[in-house]
Amino acid sequence: MQHSIKEDSNLRSFFDYLFIEKGLSKNTIKAYEVDIERFIDWLKQNNKTDYLNAKEVQINKYISHLFKTHLKSSSINRKISSIKAFYLFLMKKNKLKVSPIAEIVTPKQEKYLPNSMSESEIEKLLKSPNTKLKIEKRDRAMIEMLYATGMRISELVNLKITNLDIQRCVVKVLGKGSKERLIPFGEVASEALNDYMKDRQDSSSKEIFLSNRGTKMSRQAFWSRMKVYLRREGLKDSISPHTLRHAFATHLLNRGADLRSVQLLLGHSDLSTTQIYTHIAKQRLSEVLKKHHPRG
Repeated sequence: MQHSIKEDSNLRSFFDYLFIEKGLSKNTIKAYEVDIERFIDWLKQNNKTDYLNAKEVQINKYISHLFKTHLKSSSINRKISSIKAFYLFLMKKNKLKVSPIAEIVTPKQEKYLPNSMSESEIEKLLKSPNTKLKIEKRDRAMIEMLYATGMRISELVNLKITNLDIQRCVVKVLGKGSKERLIPFGEVASEALNDYMKDRQDSSSKEIFLSNRGTKMSRQAFWSRMKVYLRREGLKDSISPHTLRHAFATHLLNRGADLRSVQLLLGHSDLSTTQIYTHIAKQRLSEVLKKHHPRG
């Protein structure tokens, strides 16, 4: 895959454009690469053509092929969006006059409710680490910060010491598209951070959270550590670090926070992205009503 990108100046220019001009993260650009490369490979194998000569009928066949692989409509929409963005770029650079995907309508997306956790499940998870152990003291600080701020796991592992103001309980987060936001956090998370920072080993790494080797903690390593506590407490296997972000938003809305404030804390550029959490909150309220109301 990387070899074909290096050989193709259009692809190389497009991914540079996403990084330099659009400010997209490396993970997002990687998703674009995978989507577009698979589309190009499919065109070569099934239509014996390249992307510059592809027609609308061939792209429709590719979308049909995606549906046959039983992908979710949200995943298919993302792939179509990647391909559309590439063709728009080619038109902008005068490589094409017309986009073969311009008239294609994206499939209706099923409503997706993020996997969340109840407050009692969160409490179990937060209390699970044994703070007498150095590694678990770090894990507790990381879990507390995820739930206290709603930040993404990638944002957490990339936090630098200079981003943190423990005295004021505020952290500066660099989110998607290199957008910065300030997030306050509570006393409990502050206490967990302080405990960890006292024991944090000396390292040339500027990141706050370090592995046993004194290097920056990876997302995969933290996910592996979190599974230890999920198993210990008998919690669902489907819970992931991102579930804490969903729980952060859902619990705030359940307790009366307004949608706009939650949007700012999560770093969503579009309010409609945040609105998905209101469905969870309403669903939870409906369950409470049915369970506790005499005529529920």
